[in-house]
Amino acid sequence: MSQHVEQSKQPVSAVLAGPYGHPFHPILVTVPIGAWVSSLVFDIGSLIVDDPGFLARGSLWLIAIGVIGALAAALVGALDLLAIPRGTRAFRTGLTHMSLNLAVTAAYVVGFFWRRTTDEGPVGAGPLVLSAAALLALGVSGYLGGKLAYRYGVRVATESTQAEGYTH
Repeated sequence: MSQHVEQSKQPVSAVLAGPYGHPFHPILVTVPIGAWVSSLVFDIGSLIVDDPGFLARGSLWLIAIGVIGALAAALVGALDLLAIPRGTRAFRTGLTHMSLNLAVTAAYVVGFFWRRTTDEGPVGAGPLVLSAAALLALGVSGYLGGKLAYRYGVRVATESTQAEGYTH
């Protein structure tokens, strides 16, 4: 195994980024993903129900929860990025993944403040389209995150460590 591959598997800080073989970033990303998917469901629901205000307010707060979760995930994700040797395909993929996530988070921050200026009616077309586009970009970024872990093995234990799970 090359030194570059081995380096990308080790945490920069086990306390902050998670121990070897169990990074915190994949755990933390479930918060913004779940919150933002749910917010889009609430947005669509606000167009269907008779009293849309509660869904619009719920969506607003789900977006806020997602932004806070994204910031936490970004902090530990940046530590994982630092473990990847610069100039490699994996590092470039990580930079693209991070850049997309930052753009998505910025879009949700814009959407949060845009929604705060609206009344108690259903979510407007503009904020809804912004959320849907941001969620699509998040899907692309998630694909790249999966590529980092499953194709390039970033922060994934070595095959010899993994083999321990298949012994009696």
